[in-house]
Amino acid sequence: MKRSSLVDSCSYSRIFRSIFCLLSFCIFFLTTTNAQVMHRRLWPWPLWPRPYPQPWPMNPPTPDPSPKPVAPPGPSSKPVAPPGPSPCPSPPPKPQPKPPPAPSPSPCPSPPPKPQPKPVPPPACPPTPPKPQPKPAPPPEPKPAPPPAPKPVPCPSPPKPPAPTPKPVPPHGPPPKPAPAPTPAPSPKPAPSPPKPENKTIPAVFFFGDSVFDTGNNNNLETKIKSNYRPYGMDFKFRVATGRFSNGMVASDYLAKYMGVKEIVPAYLDPKIQPNDLLTGVSFASGGAGYNPTTSEAANAIPMLDQLTYFQDYIEKVNRLVRQEKSQYKLAGLEKTNQLISKGVAIVVGGSNDLIITYFGSGAQRLKNDIDSYTTIIADSAASFVLQLYGYGARRIGVIGTPPLGCVPSQRLKKKKICNEELNYASQLFNSKLLLILGQLSKTLPNSTFVYMDIYTIISQMLETPAAYGFEETKKPCCKTGLLSAGALCKKSTSKICPNTSSYLFWDGVHPTQRAYKTINKVLIKEYLHVLSK
Repeated sequence: MKRSSLVDSCSYSRIFRSIFCLLSFCIFFLTTTNAQVMHRRLWPWPLWPRPYPQPWPMNPPTPDPSPKPVAPPGPSSKPVAPPGPSPCPSPPPKPQPKPPPAPSPSPCPSPPPKPQPKPVPPPACPPTPPKPQPKPAPPPEPKPAPPPAPKPVPCPSPPKPPAPTPKPVPPHGPPPKPAPAPTPAPSPKPAPSPPKPENKTIPAVFFFGDSVFDTGNNNNLETKIKSNYRPYGMDFKFRVATGRFSNGMVASDYLAKYMGVKEIVPAYLDPKIQPNDLLTGVSFASGGAGYNPTTSEAANAIPMLDQLTYFQDYIEKVNRLVRQEKSQYKLAGLEKTNQLISKGVAIVVGGSNDLIITYFGSGAQRLKNDIDSYTTIIADSAASFVLQLYGYGARRIGVIGTPPLGCVPSQRLKKKKICNEELNYASQLFNSKLLLILGQLSKTLPNSTFVYMDIYTIISQMLETPAAYGFEETKKPCCKTGLLSAGALCKKSTSKICPNTSSYLFWDGVHPTQRAYKTINKVLIKEYLHVLSK
């Protein structure tokens, strides 16, 4: 009896335990299921796994039903943990650039890598983008081109200390060696100036006028106006007085030289003249000549009309020389002579003696004409002379005006040694009329070039600023003049000569020194040669 009751009590206890366990499991299961359902209704994120406690929101956000495009993770991106409670959506990760290929092994040690700049941290909360629209995928960022593999070069010696301003070194090349300082070369001696090219456009040059162009035509004349004695020519070749009215070369020599025709111009009446000198030009000028026939008669010089007669005789001589010459050109002698005359340059100078000797030197001419009418007469005479030259075949003609005659030493006022402004005015008046007439002739005569060559301006500048041209004395002549020709010419003596002829503007009472002639004619060639050689 006792045993059966015992058995019954044990069986009941087992039954109760089983029921209790079953009830406990049901309660646990129901409780857990309801809790998960309730939590998912109130909070959109999963409950597990939960890395840290989540605050229970009062107003949970409404999830956006539209799906957001998610960029595929890059090749080197790692799996990202589920987002936390931050209200900002996480930006898509940027694709990482591929690492550059490893450089080819070089026997030289590679330079240390440059420090990479630290990445800038992104802002705390980027602006919320608008709703994404279906757009084409953005183009991938350009990948940096890998540097070219360096050529194998021998390893250099240990580099020297860097210079104060080092140059950038290529990425894989050896550092360049500093170039050695160049040794200063000895300064070379100045090379001799190259020879001037021969003139190809002006075959000959012809000079007419007064003592400015006279190279010895007065030597064989019965005239008091001569310069074939010392000290004239003391600086000329071989120190010979050739009849040039200066201490050396005169204007005709320098003009022919700078034109590229010849170095020295011979006088046409020189008995020693050579036939070859005729082919390149001569001088017909005579000291004391003028456009007014009275002027040449008073000085017993070669009148301007007689100089044209000599020019006609010259043409006949050249014609005979050309006929005898064996030339490669199949031209008749006369035709070739005409070509020589037409392409040559004829230069005329005059008017100074007409003013100094004929008008201001004697009262007879001043009683007949005033200065205005007299300058018109000699300007017309100059135009007539040019027309006759044109008739003989000359087509390139230059006419030189008069200088400031009132400032030459023989014409300065004796008391204060100042310029004679009345004579300067007469010179300017004549020059203006000569310029006007030559301009009219150029328009009238076909195939001709008439050029007025101004020397008044250049000599006036030399008188005003002599130091700019290298002159010291402009009022006195270098040689001592006498009473002959109103103090215009030097005495026949060498005892009264200035110590430095190059510092004097005037050689005698009227004529410039050799250096002054050189300076004046350089300016004339620079201004007028391009017109005369057309």
